[in-house]
Amino acid sequence: MQSNNKLRMAIRATAAAAVFGVAGQAGAVSFSAGDYEMAVYGYARLNASYDIDEKVSGSTQSMDYSKINVGAAENNEATGHFDADAVQSRIGVKATSPEGVTVNVEGDFRGSATAGSGVVRLRHAYGSYNGVLAGQTWSNFTSFVGNTSTLDFDSLPGLAGYQSRVAQLRYTTGPLSIAAEDPKNSIDGTAAAKDGMPALSARIEDSAGGLSYSAAVLAQQVGYDTGTNDDSSFGFGTFVAAKMALSDMITVQGTLSYTDGASSYLYRSGADSAYVDANGSVENISGYGGSVGAGFNLGGGRSINIGYGMVEVDLDDAVADSVGTIDGTSTQSVSALMANYQWTPVKNVMMGVEAKYGTRETQNGDDGDASSLMFAAQYNF
Repeated sequence: MQSNNKLRMAIRATAAAAVFGVAGQAGAVSFSAGDYEMAVYGYARLNASYDIDEKVSGSTQSMDYSKINVGAAENNEATGHFDADAVQSRIGVKATSPEGVTVNVEGDFRGSATAGSGVVRLRHAYGSYNGVLAGQTWSNFTSFVGNTSTLDFDSLPGLAGYQSRVAQLRYTTGPLSIAAEDPKNSIDGTAAAKDGMPALSARIEDSAGGLSYSAAVLAQQVGYDTGTNDDSSFGFGTFVAAKMALSDMITVQGTLSYTDGASSYLYRSGADSAYVDANGSVENISGYGGSVGAGFNLGGGRSINIGYGMVEVDLDDAVADSVGTIDGTSTQSVSALMANYQWTPVKNVMMGVEAKYGTRETQNGDDGDASSLMFAAQYNF
């Protein structure tokens, strides 16, 4: 039993590392203020990239697949681009009252119009008590269980669910959580997209022995209303994710996702959830994705991580209908392969290097690829 508990803790720690690079609150500064238990946490982080082919790195030096040239454009690439920023740096405050009410507010600087402008982006702002959470935090239709630890802040395509934060009301009991969230929809072919109801989701996340797992479903309304014409459809998404500790040194993990009318929840697809055809009807866009990876703990604060992810959406009907902006040049699939070496020389300090290879294919079959190298240094408190 004790061995199983250790494996579970190792899996959960690895999942947290996949989200934060290293554990975000592990080095929090804790203190008491009156009857409240307080924690101030965060980190300062440098990300630097060298794009071997065309410039594909964006904010936080994450790979932007939409920038990968395809077809003939690959013959006119300016090669060799260096960039660096510190906008991933973050700070957060967490307070717990004597009654057990928790409040968490956290921000980073990725929302800056330009690197170094000092604009704070709100990440988390929520309160929770007795299983009820209200505010902005990770979408309930998200799991980090199956994520491979990457230095790229946005990580691999095809991870489980939305992988970001939304305003929501959530209730959690044991491994089950249900939520009503601010929906994330987009419809091609109309400027009057309408959210008529919240996105509803349910998720189970638990562990058994050396296995940690998660599964979720999401439902939403996708519609528009111009005042004279309107229509809507039912969109849904689902995912499964798992991580297995094969030994004290090796973990393997993966995710699988499918959406229909919910492409915003198909991680890094960049696609619309639906389009409006020539008759004014909302037509869903479907897609699928997945990721697989392995982590190797080398001891002494050193690790190697390897991961692959991909997403693909079905745009054939939208192109055949010849409406809106979706055409043969629209992105149909992206994929990425990443490998990194991470080193923690002392507590609360992480440094690492990562090689990234990404591909993009459009609906007409044109494709392209790009490679990039990344360095990161993170100092936690």
